Amino acid sequence: MKALLFGAPPAPEEVRPTPHDELETMLAGIPFGLHEIDDARLVRPDWVLTKPILSGICGSDAKLVLGDFSTGDIDNPMAAFSSLPHVPGHEVVAEVVALGPSATGLDVGQRVVLNPWLTCGPRGIAPPCPPCAAGDLSLCWSFTKGDLGPGVHLGVITGAPGAWAELLAAHDSMLIPVPDGISNEAAVLADPFSVSFHAIVRHPPPAGGRVLVYGAGALGLTSVAILRLLYPDVEVGVVARFEAQQEMARKFGASIVFDHEPRLALVEALAEWSGAVLHQPLDGLPVTHPGHIDVVYDSIAKAETLEVGVRVLAARGQLVYTGVATPERWESTPIYFKEITIAGSNAFGMEDLDGVRQHAIAHYLQLVADGRLDITPMLTHRFDLEEWWPALKAIARQDESGALKVAFTPNGV
Repeated sequence: MKALLFGAPPAPEEVRPTPHDELETMLAGIPFGLHEIDDARLVRPDWVLTKPILSGICGSDAKLVLGDFSTGDIDNPMAAFSSLPHVPGHEVVAEVVALGPSATGLDVGQRVVLNPWLTCGPRGIAPPCPPCAAGDLSLCWSFTKGDLGPGVHLGVITGAPGAWAELLAAHDSMLIPVPDGISNEAAVLADPFSVSFHAIVRHPPPAGGRVLVYGAGALGLTSVAILRLLYPDVEVGVVARFEAQQEMARKFGASIVFDHEPRLALVEALAEWSGAVLHQPLDGLPVTHPGHIDVVYDSIAKAETLEVGVRVLAARGQLVYTGVATPERWESTPIYFKEITIAGSNAFGMEDLDGVRQHAIAHYLQLVADGRLDITPMLTHRFDLEEWWPALKAIARQDESGALKVAFTPNGV
């Protein structure tokens, strides 16, 4: 099958365009490209074979392929939970094409959304570990166990190709049926929605509070939509880098949108918006005290965003981050001074909403089916697998492309 492979030299027959600038020179040299590889296989008898319809490009996928993780300390603990080479892609709506002899709950021809986590069940490990038994799938203890080898989810593991391919295999428990009335465009956004949903419902804003969403990519925009839907009395500010992001943040219900730079102007604007008092230290950015931003949901988590977040938060506020970045130094003293709580938020699992406990993706599909949520305007660009070069350029140059969410069409439109 055709697949985009990361961590391997280009296929011998591949001819790449002649680079015309720094970005294209980088693209020409990355260990990534289109390959012919073995078809996806049924790893165990209870696995299922599917054909991807739309496969989203996650921010972490893009950072990995574009080399964003190569600029910092290489001592990244997450390297213990992945393997190379691998076919990326874990945001996908697909059609079931074959069932393993022990697979249940699905039918050939059915559309499904992927829950990508390679937990105890997909690895054939029983009894399940305590996090799996509790529904905390992203905290499973078995990510390096079983026949598959190291990998937290499909798309970062050698033993089972991800969704940037013509075929995708997954355990029957990893595939959630899509109701007929929900479009492919809506279905493929279930994963980024669920990441933000997990972060917000487990670290909710106070009633009538004020929150800041830092970043307006897929996670930032879905955060805005979730906050507006579930917490309509909360005032939502958004820091957005690109014009297209700013427009979509307003469309999704942001109360106010701020430019990401210069940071001094940003801190001053956030203080004015929240009614905070600014204090200037001997050097560096000012700090609010008292501050009046209750929660910062940071979908970027770079040094400069984390530092702004703790400087503008209220005392005993929360900094919740879903972003992934290489480590850098930043001034963290406000955490101690304001008694700020910092919480990492890793993907999703079984979540509670309105007295119902079910998988985050199932909550999303229900909200869409009920007509309460439509985030499909986020999906701005689609590319065939062969068009990976312009796809990555669209992501790397969002100021020019206007791209928000980009997806591959592995089997054509």
